[in-house]
Amino acid sequence: MTLVAALIRHGDYHQLPGVPSAQQPFPLNEAGERHARKSAEDIREMLTRRNLTLCPVIDSSQMLRGWQTARLIADHLNLPELETLPYDALAERSVGCAANLTIESIESVISADPRFPDPPPGWKSDSHYRLPLQGAESLLDAGKRVASHITGKMRELEPGAKRDTLKLFVGHGAAFRHAACQLGVLELEQIAKLSMYHDRPVYLEYNPGRSWRHVGGEWKVRKPRETFAD
Repeated sequence: MTLVAALIRHGDYHQLPGVPSAQQPFPLNEAGERHARKSAEDIREMLTRRNLTLCPVIDSSQMLRGWQTARLIADHLNLPELETLPYDALAERSVGCAANLTIESIESVISADPRFPDPPPGWKSDSHYRLPLQGAESLLDAGKRVASHITGKMRELEPGAKRDTLKLFVGHGAAFRHAACQLGVLELEQIAKLSMYHDRPVYLEYNPGRSWRHVGGEWKVRKPRETFAD
């Protein structure tokens, strides 16, 4: 039985400038709504091309933009049985108690704290770096969390799957890329060179007890000097 996970980056949204985006609570903008509908078209084509049945539960991030993207995909697929369930485990990398501060403010907070050295240059894109603040994660921490959720949900599908099945996960680009590294689909050095399109799912085939492999969808090649965004 073939089991495939679709990793779907949420659509574009109303984002505060200069603020790490993980916990911004704002909705999709018009472009983001179009992204969600385009994702649904891609998913429909994948279902037909691979003769897959769709798992009736879409897992989404708790963030409004993630949940909205999942709901718009469900509405556009026009399958009444589809349900959307939000999960904390699909969140982007947390900056902890510095949530929704600007990058400049975060650096000032840490600089003013005698316990900690200043963050290194480019810390926001450093896969290993974790802000020395309560509740903060590194990008790799977030990737492990997301990878664990995806793997666990795919394992749950195994016993009852009677047909080749596709399951949808809607979340955040950087966390998904670092999860793909944890799953053995991307090398760590590839992550900084890649991003995700808002409207093009990446499809990973789950091989129980063996490995994952990339079977569809394109990673977006990152522009020079572009930093991680969710």
